[in-house]
Amino acid sequence: MNYLRQLRAVLWKDLVVELRTRERTISMAGFTVLVAFLFNHALDPARVDVQDVAAGLLWMTIVFAGTLGIGRTFQLESEDGAFHGVLMSPTPKDAIYLGKVGANFVILLLVTLLALAVFGLFFHLQYGERPLVLLLVMALGILGFVAFATLFSAISSGTVMGDTLLPILLFPLLVPMVIYGVSATDRLLAGRPVAEIAGHLRMLAAFALVAVFSGAGLFRFVVEE
Repeated sequence: MNYLRQLRAVLWKDLVVELRTRERTISMAGFTVLVAFLFNHALDPARVDVQDVAAGLLWMTIVFAGTLGIGRTFQLESEDGAFHGVLMSPTPKDAIYLGKVGANFVILLLVTLLALAVFGLFFHLQYGERPLVLLLVMALGILGFVAFATLFSAISSGTVMGDTLLPILLFPLLVPMVIYGVSATDRLLAGRPVAEIAGHLRMLAAFALVAVFSGAGLFRFVVEE
């Protein structure tokens, strides 16, 4: 129980800080709206059926918006030395990591809901007959993405290259999420039965579990260096 309280404390602290500053949320939300606005004017509906390319556009927006925001996970705490104090506390390192993953997941999930709403507004997307399954697909992909991004954000924040290093480390690991996430999203937007994406859901769940557990195991070595 003490472990869970410590995890919740880190998660709640990060959410409260983000609620007060809104620094990452505003940048991710602004990027999401800007991308939707640009594609709204770049794609000719007479030549391109947006419904056919919406899955790729959605995931591309989420990945880049998430990289923009999650890359700054440790920046504010590092600037005023607060993160060093967190590391010196008796809270287990994996609880710190999981708490930050949970906070980043909530933030990026809200941005994803914004992306779905904005793309629906601009492109009049049809979200199929199983919107909850669509949200499950995106949530699993986002969880895996956030788990890896939080880990590599801790690595990149301590280097000279900073945020430039994050996508170099992160993007190669996102191939499973992109393949199965985009494919499952495309099928659901096309109104295909859920049975067709059962394998995709299992792969996304496996990707998320591997990302979370490997991140929790490696985080200690990252922050102690």
